[in-house]
Amino acid sequence: MSCAGGAGKVTVMARIVGLWTSPAKNSGRMDARDRVQAIEGHGLEGCAHARPGTKRQVLFASAQHLDDVGVEYGRIRENFTVEGADVHDWPVGQQVRIGEALFEITMVCDPCSRMDEIRPGLQAELDGRRGMLALVVEGGEVAAGDEIELV
Repeated sequence: MSCAGGAGKVTVMARIVGLWTSPAKNSGRMDARDRVQAIEGHGLEGCAHARPGTKRQVLFASAQHLDDVGVEYGRIRENFTVEGADVHDWPVGQQVRIGEALFEITMVCDPCSRMDEIRPGLQAELDGRRGMLALVVEGGEVAAGDEIELV
């Protein structure tokens, strides 16, 4: 991973390789999207997993972690699959700009028992690497392929 600094910003050479929204709670389904609208204080437009007004509006997951456990992108119900960075390196409070939107990392997303519904033992395999939850600070469009800027 290469970084470039300047004026309080660090640009990480990472990008979004998957964008996902869920059509309904408990559907077990995440639909791939080419672009999404992030809504300030809410989550992603059209995603049933958004939790408006909470710290759990969107989920970032590292592509490398999914590859390591042999799970296809979108399957662990992440909204953003990230290539080129380990999202667990992003501290709580870190702001992340993607496309027109700004997100703030709020907490680690611990794997729940639903992961074992995907594959027995997956919950344990994802311990410490399911992803990071965030809230939407500034809304805007995010597209697959967008680079990620840590601010």
